[in-house]
Amino acid sequence: MNEDVFNASLRGFLKKVGITSQREVERAVREAVASGRLKGNEKLPAKTVLTIDGLSLTHEISGEIELG
Repeated sequence: MNEDVFNASLRGFLKKVGITSQREVERAVREAVASGRLKGNEKLPAKTVLTIDGLSLTHEISGEIELG
């Protein structure tokens, strides 16, 4: 295994996950506030699950997103 290639590839994947996830959450929150489903001061429970089939890996991260 080439550690440099692996590290760069993993970092690129995680960057893509972070950027696209943030955009989707921001879009969904703005739409929910605009439609009145959210007031804009909530704390939303959140969870993400990372799976890598070739490793039989499932990693779950839970947290909270505070709107204001």
